[in-house]
Amino acid sequence: MKRIQVGFLVSYDYELLKIAIPQIYKESDSIFLAIDKERKTWKGESFIIEDDFFQWLRSIDVDSKIEILEDNFYHPELTSMQCEVLERKILAEKMGIGNWLIQLDADEYFLDFKGFVKFLKSKNHFLDNPEKNQVQISPCLINLYKRVDEGMLYVKKPTKIMVATNFPSYKIGRQTRKRIIYFRGPILHECISRTKAELEMKFNNWGHDCDINKEEFLHKWETVNESNYNSMRNFFYMEPEKWRKLAFVKGSSFNEIKNNLDFFKVLPSRFYIWKKNLGQWFKHL
Repeated sequence: MKRIQVGFLVSYDYELLKIAIPQIYKESDSIFLAIDKERKTWKGESFIIEDDFFQWLRSIDVDSKIEILEDNFYHPELTSMQCEVLERKILAEKMGIGNWLIQLDADEYFLDFKGFVKFLKSKNHFLDNPEKNQVQISPCLINLYKRVDEGMLYVKKPTKIMVATNFPSYKIGRQTRKRIIYFRGPILHECISRTKAELEMKFNNWGHDCDINKEEFLHKWETVNESNYNSMRNFFYMEPEKWRKLAFVKGSSFNEIKNNLDFFKVLPSRFYIWKKNLGQWFKHL
């Protein structure tokens, strides 16, 4: 018990796991990959995982930490979001209540997982009676918006993301609606920095497929570039004002962006995080 358990939901963008898994491998106790056994998305679309991906998994799993969980996660009578929540709960049960349950998507890359694990272990008292003292842990998500000629456009202000919990009472995605504990550490999110075809595939098959105006969003996404991003506003795909401004960083690969982005300037201040955590403590007192 009180282990660091990491789970990934695996679907059509599984190739991104070749970036995501190495960031968390060393400090994880176990890593679980949830894959629909019929290779169906939450919308019922088919996808293929090539055999060489599983060969890659075997080659990197030098400590035998990776376990594959296959089940039927697509149910035609459920919405996409209901399918997502169901899959996350099944995965969490496999990971084991009484441990830190960290669930990530293939396009989420931890930059200081060692620091995050140290932070979680300082909160291990929440694992003694998790159902009674439910919490969710939110690092700072840096959303990558669009690849451009000289680098990457990203959302200037980081957002919260519920990646870990002590009790998986998920309501929407990874959100349990319980007390949030904020952590001042970055995750790079290759959210919509994809080709147009990849974006359309994502929008048609994820849990938020009914929540977005795809055509309106794609028009703005195609229009913005490194020359005009400073003059444009409101970029989020559901409530546009949540992503008010973009910023630019040179580099096209994960390592280039990681090296060129000044995370200390991008992340909120320690005082801001302290205030947020104090507010959550009072709210859930």
